[in-house]
Amino acid sequence: MRLSLIRNRLLAAVAVSMVFAAPGAFAEDDHDTKEAWRLFIADHTNPVVRAIDFQSGEELGRYDVKGAAALTASASGQTVFATQSDDDIVHVLKTGINFSDHGDHRDLEVSDVGLLPVTFEGKRPFHVVPHDDHAILFYDRGGKADIIDEAALLEGKAEVKTVDTTKPHHGVAVTMGRHVLVSVPNTDIETKPDELPPRIGLRVIDESGEQVGEMATCTDLHGEATSARLVAFGCKEGVLIARPGGIEGPKLEMLTYPSDLPKGYTGTLLGGKAMQFFLGNYGEDKVVLIDPDSEEHFKLVELPTRRVDFLLDPATPRSAYILTEDGDLHVLDIIKGEIVRKATVTEPYSKDGHWRDPRPRLAVADGHIAITDPRHALVRILDADSLEEVRTIAVEGQPFSIVAVGGSGASH
Repeated sequence: MRLSLIRNRLLAAVAVSMVFAAPGAFAEDDHDTKEAWRLFIADHTNPVVRAIDFQSGEELGRYDVKGAAALTASASGQTVFATQSDDDIVHVLKTGINFSDHGDHRDLEVSDVGLLPVTFEGKRPFHVVPHDDHAILFYDRGGKADIIDEAALLEGKAEVKTVDTTKPHHGVAVTMGRHVLVSVPNTDIETKPDELPPRIGLRVIDESGEQVGEMATCTDLHGEATSARLVAFGCKEGVLIARPGGIEGPKLEMLTYPSDLPKGYTGTLLGGKAMQFFLGNYGEDKVVLIDPDSEEHFKLVELPTRRVDFLLDPATPRSAYILTEDGDLHVLDIIKGEIVRKATVTEPYSKDGHWRDPRPRLAVADGHIAITDPRHALVRILDADSLEEVRTIAVEGQPFSIVAVGGSGASH
């Protein structure tokens, strides 16, 4: 991977942000600045989601749902989806955080948190993909995916476009302009009643639901992410990249794993926001940086033990955080392509045992890293620069899935 190319992209992104930030400095003379951050935390076992004020640690709301939930924030941050796969339902929370762009600055409106009156029911909802002004909800055993309009949700209504997924399978759907990218199951094999067929590829469908072009091979497709205008999918053969293709639909390209990589593949992906790149797992004890436009697409980074969770810092584009099972948090410098510092932040949490056992999860808020510690009923707050624990937030039960929503803006 040409790290200089990523470095140049980062410097360009910073330069652009400085250009757009300068007028905002004058805007602050006319408007008060408001800042708000909120954490949304689901319990590992109990059917409850909590909203917590990040600065004070005060509980803003406790919402009873039907089952243990996985949380996903929308692209705008105005809603959080609480997906309860084992209970065939998805609840949606209003975060009370709303940003509106005004060119030289953005406004922040803060309101109450609440559980919206809209739910989505179907057989085993699993992957929720936030994208622009909507989210795509995939039902593993329902044979469908729902494209959900967020503006309607906030008005207490459900505006949904349903996409046929051919046959129930553990898959994903992602929008790209007027087209939808949908995983393809193997329909030629027989499966047991309690099993789902494997994924064999990706297809593109148009607004009428018709397939465009040929299916792209992607064995055991799992994991997706968006960066800039590209979408990436993890496959056994490599990482499949979808690029915008105009009225003819997205163009699909396989980045094959090079022969000098050890045996393994990517099944979880994260996408850069301020610059174009992807970060994926590579087996359990490695991660890989992926640059689709470089001559060398993959940069492998080895970890001392198996990965528990990882995420990108949206406010610091060159930083990624990786928690390993020994309780260490590692900072990966995207530009250098290497771990630059680490600290012990929790007790060890082994990856052995059931895949759903309670283990820490990460979120980023206001220059800090929030880590759920279900064993001790805590959320640990670390300074993102020093990795020192600055405080804890006590959370009843076993805090597990976590998302952070917030930022600063002008207040009128």
